[in-house]
Amino acid sequence: MKIACIQSDVILGKSRANFENMKSKIIEAVKENVEVIVLPELWTTGYCLKEIGLHTADQEEIISELQLIAKSNNVTLICGSFPIAQENGVTNTLIVISKTGEIVKTYDKIHLFQLMNEHHYLQAGETDGLFEIYGLTAAGFVCYDLRFPEWIGAHSQKGAKVLFFVAEWPIQRMNHWETLLKARAIENQCYVVACNRVGKDLANTFGGGSMIIDPWGEVISKGSPNEEIIFGEIDPKKVDEIRGTIPIFEDRREGIYKKLQKSN
Repeated sequence: MKIACIQSDVILGKSRANFENMKSKIIEAVKENVEVIVLPELWTTGYCLKEIGLHTADQEEIISELQLIAKSNNVTLICGSFPIAQENGVTNTLIVISKTGEIVKTYDKIHLFQLMNEHHYLQAGETDGLFEIYGLTAAGFVCYDLRFPEWIGAHSQKGAKVLFFVAEWPIQRMNHWETLLKARAIENQCYVVACNRVGKDLANTFGGGSMIIDPWGEVISKGSPNEEIIFGEIDPKKVDEIRGTIPIFEDRREGIYKKLQKSN
C-alpha cells in the first residue's frame, strides 16, 4: 500500500485559501499512484481557537469537495481534522473518506491540550478511532493523543495494524514527536503514519517532520520542516510476521494490570 503525507502551511482562519492550497497538493500526490493520502490537524483553520466556532460553517462544503476528490481519483483520504459544530460545542474531528467518496470514520480528539488552551474552546470526544481501509484494520488519532500509550494500545489490541496520527506539533518538541512515534510503532508492532503541519501562527512554529515508520521502529520516510509531500509503502504482512516473532499481545498479563489499577 503506497501512502502520501502532505505537510502544508496554514493561513490562520482562511479555510477556502487553505483548501485550494491543499487541493493542488492532493492532485500532485495522486499522480504518484498512491492509495492513501494523509493530511494534518486543523489544516483548514489553524489554531484560531477564540474564533473557532465562526469557521465551522465552512467545513461542510470543504468535506463534501474532498469526498468528490477521493471518488474521482480512487484514493482514500485520511483528511486530517476539522472544527465541527456539535450540540455541546466544537470538536476537533478527524475524518476518513474512502476511495468511493464515503465518510467511513469520524473521530473526535479525546485528549485536549491544555498548554494551547484547547480545553477552553473545544469539546473532548468519547469514541474510539478504529476503522477499515482496503480490508485492513487501522486507527486514527489527533496530535496530543500520541502521548497516551494506553489509548493507542487499546486500538492495536483490537486489531489495528496501521496507526495514523494527524498533528500541529510545535518545532521545539520535535524530539518528542519522533521518539514517541517510534515508540508507538515498536510497542504496538504496527505501522505508524504521522502527518504534521509546517509554518507559523501567532504563537507557534510547527515542525513538519511527517513520518512513515515500520513495526520495528525503522523510518521508511521522513519530512523536512518545509511544505512537501512524503511517500512510503507499507506491507501489512510484516505486522503479522513481527507479532509472530515477539508475541507481546499473547504475553500480556491483563489480570495483574487490572489488580494494580484497582489498588489505586
